[in-house]
Amino acid sequence: MNPTERDTLREKLIKDRQALPDRLERAVQLQHVLRTWLVSRRESSIGAYWPIKGEFDPLPALFRWSEGGPEGSPRRIGLPVTNRETESLAFHVWYPGCPMELDAHDIPKPKDTDVFQPAILLLPCVGYGPGGVRLGYGGGFYDQTVAALNPRPLTVGVGYAHGFLPMLRARPEETPLDVMITEDGVMFSR
Repeated sequence: MNPTERDTLREKLIKDRQALPDRLERAVQLQHVLRTWLVSRRESSIGAYWPIKGEFDPLPALFRWSEGGPEGSPRRIGLPVTNRETESLAFHVWYPGCPMELDAHDIPKPKDTDVFQPAILLLPCVGYGPGGVRLGYGGGFYDQTVAALNPRPLTVGVGYAHGFLPMLRARPEETPLDVMITEDGVMFSR
């Protein structure tokens, strides 16, 4: 699939996602699936995203997860802040009510909170395919970030099942997801 076809597909999937008549019901079910999956995880830090363009909002499930950590072992949630020079992402601590500001793309980001490296990285998916292929917005920010992090975090795609693309194949610079979660459940896990 060439870049123009990917762009066209991306636009269609975003429009379709925003027009889903049952998006609220799907979001409630996806909150449940994500919370259930998180119960078994031992990691104590998650990098997430601020939802845009009809994306699933993982923050309520993550906040509940953060409250359930063992005594003396805080769980941290981070939101991405783009480094304009390297076009990679750094994750700054987020919590409900923390100071926020808009980034260069008018997306809210934490203001003046600590930076950390997440053990789990939730990635928003416009679409997804077999074997962990993720279709994002096309900027490559997440692929560059995952490639640069050491140790590599567990990558978890999150999105609605309508975005499954059986013919989608990874490009050489794309790293497959480790896990894909939709309202229908955990689609695969490496």
